[in-house]
Amino acid sequence: MGDSVPPKNREGLNLVARRGQVSRKTGETQIELELNLDGTGKSDIRTGVGFLDHMLDLVAKHGFLDLSVRAEGDLQVDFHHTTEDVGICLGMAIAQAIGDKAGMRRFGGETIPMYEALATVNIDLCGRPFLVWNTPLDGGKVGDFDAELAEEFFHGVVNHSGATMHVNVPYGANRHHLIEAVFKAFARALDQATSLDPRVQGVLSSKGSL
Repeated sequence: MGDSVPPKNREGLNLVARRGQVSRKTGETQIELELNLDGTGKSDIRTGVGFLDHMLDLVAKHGFLDLSVRAEGDLQVDFHHTTEDVGICLGMAIAQAIGDKAGMRRFGGETIPMYEALATVNIDLCGRPFLVWNTPLDGGKVGDFDAELAEEFFHGVVNHSGATMHVNVPYGANRHHLIEAVFKAFARALDQATSLDPRVQGVLSSKGSL
């Protein structure tokens, strides 16, 4: 991105700890998730799904947030419920952490290359959940992870964070590279959108509310 992004902890802002904590139990999964938007990139992820753990580690690292996840799910069936429900819990934690959205940039966007793949993610933390998913992913697996579950994860995130999110991957061949580029671009876009800017008075909306 060409523009500079204000740090989330810019001196002079009235900062309150922006954290989310979610405990969610269903007949399919049990998840404990903690999020600190103003972290340093620390992660402690154990979902039972190795590829998902890797992607969430990347979100913490590249989004400069602290993330802890413990998940137990019906992995004997497949990885669908665990992956989707972790996305739901992350979305819920984001909604908690951003609170009333005062002083927040609201919008974020980033393009990330991953070898032959290129991914762009744009986010608007507007309270209107919507996901656009334009990628070459058409099934298949990354190890034992179904590639289609990446989209299910982000449906969970946007539906429970209230974000509008557009994912565009114009090209790429390796499924691992494609998905990793999306997760890294998401992390950077989320970091931008949640960053606090002293120029923003209240919420960034002509309506006065989000």
